[in-house]
Amino acid sequence: MRHIFLAAAAFLSLSSIGQSALAADAPYIDDRSSADAVIRSLYSAINRHEFARAWGYFGDTKPAKDFNAFVKGYDGTDTVDVKTGAVSDEGAAGSIYYSVPVAIQATDKKGEARVFAGCYTVRQVNAQIQEPPFQPIFIDKGALKPSTEDFDSAVPASCGDGPPPPKKDEALEQAKKAFLATYGGQCDKQDPDGKPIGEPEVHSIHYKDKDAQAADPERETRLFRFFCSMAAYNETAVYYVADDVNGVTQLQFTEPDLDIRYENNNSEGKVESIHIIGFKTSGWATNSDYDENTKTITTSDKWRGVGDASSSGTYLFRNGDFSLVQYDVDASYDGEMNPQTIIDYNTAP
Repeated sequence: MRHIFLAAAAFLSLSSIGQSALAADAPYIDDRSSADAVIRSLYSAINRHEFARAWGYFGDTKPAKDFNAFVKGYDGTDTVDVKTGAVSDEGAAGSIYYSVPVAIQATDKKGEARVFAGCYTVRQVNAQIQEPPFQPIFIDKGALKPSTEDFDSAVPASCGDGPPPPKKDEALEQAKKAFLATYGGQCDKQDPDGKPIGEPEVHSIHYKDKDAQAADPERETRLFRFFCSMAAYNETAVYYVADDVNGVTQLQFTEPDLDIRYENNNSEGKVESIHIIGFKTSGWATNSDYDENTKTITTSDKWRGVGDASSSGTYLFRNGDFSLVQYDVDASYDGEMNPQTIIDYNTAP
């Protein structure tokens, strides 16, 4: 690949996009509604070998000395992927100038990819002061240089004097990726509001360790609740927590393993005894809710239907983690609610 000039400054030229049979399969994007949309449209045209359309996104200052040189500049390149960053703008003399951070990944016909990054300036002239022919938003100038960054992280934080983009919420992004990777294929595709799953409820829990001194700062644990699935009576959710020690981890819910005995071995009959024979953990929380005032997660698993057999747990946050402090079981299938508390570290003696 070699460098070419876009406008008066030095611009990166890609070695060219050859006449690949896949060109027509590239998405057709012709969108001048925003500055970053213009850049995506430019590379859509390049990927589809529609070089006249690509040429048309530039204003009077063109990216090469003539159209033939522009087309020839793309010999040898198969595809170009593009990412854009946070756009900044500045008004001046009847125009708005937009600075668009850009990274591209150019892949040649041998399959070798190179990454370039830089900035484009896109200009929008006030339509109310124009005379025919109308000039839509266009690329004024820009420059890309080879980058040693991976394509996913190569987009510049900002261009010129533009403000940097908001800092990413790394913990939130990690939790979302972990949830979708683990449960994306198991959970419903949409939440009860019809939105795609993967956007959690987020809570911040501030606390001090039990051995902390009065002058010690508070610590923070963040709680992410992801909707997973809904059935007739039960809704399941998955929780992740994040702190400065362990990073992002999935919250596991401790549950007692129960030996329930019924009169005459008839599960529809009277409950004779409930014994805890061990403990297990689950990554699912059923009909759960987090209470910020009490710092507790409560669960309620309906075994058969509303107002019938069920189990419920209360998990209290203390010293940086959630622990089971109460577990109630209604093991009788009698159509009534009569739970028994079988674990209780939640009630004062």
